[in-house]
Amino acid sequence: MVVGAVIKSFAAPSTIPRGLAWDGKTLWISEQNTVLIYQLNPITGAVIRSFAPPGALPRGLTWDGKTLWLSEAFNILIYQLNPVTGAVIRSFAPPGALPRDLAWDGQTLWLSDDTLNRIYQLNPITGAVIKSFAAPSTEPHGLTWDGKTLWHSDAFTDLIYQINPITGAVIRSFASPDTDPRGLTWDGKTLWVCTDNLNRIYQLETH
Repeated sequence: MVVGAVIKSFAAPSTIPRGLAWDGKTLWISEQNTVLIYQLNPITGAVIRSFAPPGALPRGLTWDGKTLWLSEAFNILIYQLNPVTGAVIRSFAPPGALPRDLAWDGQTLWLSDDTLNRIYQLNPITGAVIKSFAAPSTEPHGLTWDGKTLWHSDAFTDLIYQINPITGAVIRSFASPDTDPRGLTWDGKTLWVCTDNLNRIYQLETH
């Protein structure tokens, strides 16, 4: 298949989808309109359950193997959440005022931020910046980790980029299936993206 080709798509649970995460079996999505985090069936898109996150503006999501991480733009905090109860395990301030999406690389967090259009690697205990580099364009949003590289979506260019996590260099890019791409997640084989234009979730080919 062509890189970036749509494998399937379905409607997001509401009208302002933001972050996406994959827990090994199901999808999670944060929605700004309903101010909820939803767990979804990845085959049908059906809602399995939902809970209210802390803060009024949920943004990025990622899964660390046991818990969810959420970036939130009202309180301007990054939260680690119990995925069963939604309870806050810990929180810390992000390095910028406009936190977007999150990614987990097995040991550290990555954050895209719209303040200075940068991507940050963070200590997940303290929130301290390990390193950062410039995002490819001016509206950085989605972020995910595929085991070796970062994937990143930008709502100005409507492109999805594969990025070298050491240098920040763009390895390749392709057009999002819809405008205003937001959250990204990797399921081990394929990429998922949610978009703010048609309020849909797409599964994409990357090979």
